[in-house]
Amino acid sequence: MTHLSLWWDTLPDDLTGPLGSTLDRDISCDVAIVGAGYTGLWTAYYLQAMDPSLRIAIIEAEHAGFGASGRNGGWASALFPVSLPVLARHSSRDAAIRQHRAMIASLDEIDRVRQAERWSFDWARGGTVVAARTPVQLLALRDEVETARSWGFDDADLRLLSAHETRDHVNTTDVLGGTFTPHCASINPARLVRSLALSVTQRGASLYEHTPATSIEPGIVRTLRGDVRAPVVVRATEGYTRSLTGMTRDIAPVYSMMLATAPLPPEVWDQIGLRNRETFSDARHLIIYGQRTADGRLAFGGRGAPYYFGSRITPDQDRDRTVHAQLWRTLVDLFPVLAGHEVSYAWGGPLGVARDWWASCGYDKPSGIAWAGGYVGDGVTTTNLAGRTLAHLITGTDSDLTSLPWVGHRSRLWEPEPLRWLGANLALRMASGADASEDRTGRRSRRAQLMSRLTGG
Repeated sequence: MTHLSLWWDTLPDDLTGPLGSTLDRDISCDVAIVGAGYTGLWTAYYLQAMDPSLRIAIIEAEHAGFGASGRNGGWASALFPVSLPVLARHSSRDAAIRQHRAMIASLDEIDRVRQAERWSFDWARGGTVVAARTPVQLLALRDEVETARSWGFDDADLRLLSAHETRDHVNTTDVLGGTFTPHCASINPARLVRSLALSVTQRGASLYEHTPATSIEPGIVRTLRGDVRAPVVVRATEGYTRSLTGMTRDIAPVYSMMLATAPLPPEVWDQIGLRNRETFSDARHLIIYGQRTADGRLAFGGRGAPYYFGSRITPDQDRDRTVHAQLWRTLVDLFPVLAGHEVSYAWGGPLGVARDWWASCGYDKPSGIAWAGGYVGDGVTTTNLAGRTLAHLITGTDSDLTSLPWVGHRSRLWEPEPLRWLGANLALRMASGADASEDRTGRRSRRAQLMSRLTGG
């Protein structure tokens, strides 16, 4: 197995070997799931819990956890990519609040399963601290807290921090203030996805690895190695959806990059903070994210890689020297004590973005096709909610989950090329340009406001 990240190199032996076989014939089953990442595996997990008699086949082009599920930043957070006001405009105020409360409950659910299954994936529920390092960033964070209050969320969900309180969590340079939410845990994402895969296969699901699916049709998944016939087919392909016939414009694969230091000595951590393994970021527009790993490294990532023409995905795009170098400069700017320390790992991979930035899930009963995805990088916890929701939809179980506003949402298609390439990379330039403008002028950037409209905000 190719090691794709720090997370893969720290897997225990029982999670590194093959967990499935390669499809070598046509088969039939009750539920066919395309994609062995968090979405597909959580769906299988909850279907097994609700109806152990179901014959479930999981089709995976590479190996379980190959995609974003095994390479992400390790934030199991309650973040949902669609804001409360946007959700409410498409449903109601109550439904929008229920969606965000469901995300918080999903974080609790992952913890419950972790304990029940006795999985070990370096769980540390230290919350998230977001630092404001410019006056504009501080104003944005104050507005965020005021908005949360207006929707009924209090200090137990999100609170404003003074500069001193922020530095007590994470001692970045130039701190003016920050926010803190307890609704996030640091994890080793590859350990989670491999634990899930091992569990569902041990309970009887058939996992077919190295079996690329070419198309999804009502009642059938076509692969390069045989057809899988099932009355229910689940698309759980996220950033790799573009590889399915007729779905090039459904989800755009957008790359995120990460690096990790060697284990840092205690005196360095004394200067950085993160004593409770908080996840951290700051309020810039070009997203960054980091965590203190269980073995004492600093794992740090962010956007900045280009969108590739035609939604191209190739192994050489998993590393970008320019972006990784910029990430390191950003990290040293945040924590000058890191200067001279070693970067042990650098990696990346595609995440999935719908045209309107809506994550969604649903089940079309007449065709038997279910789907979930478009998490915009906030998928670790959202996939658990998706798996539970799809299990309820597929089994016909009426619940609060099946009436959430993301259920059944249909995003419009991305533009054809070259417009998709131009638009996606324009958004990237606008994010970095907005940060530069705000640093220079000390005022909110019009680019940021335009970017929000383009992304459905």
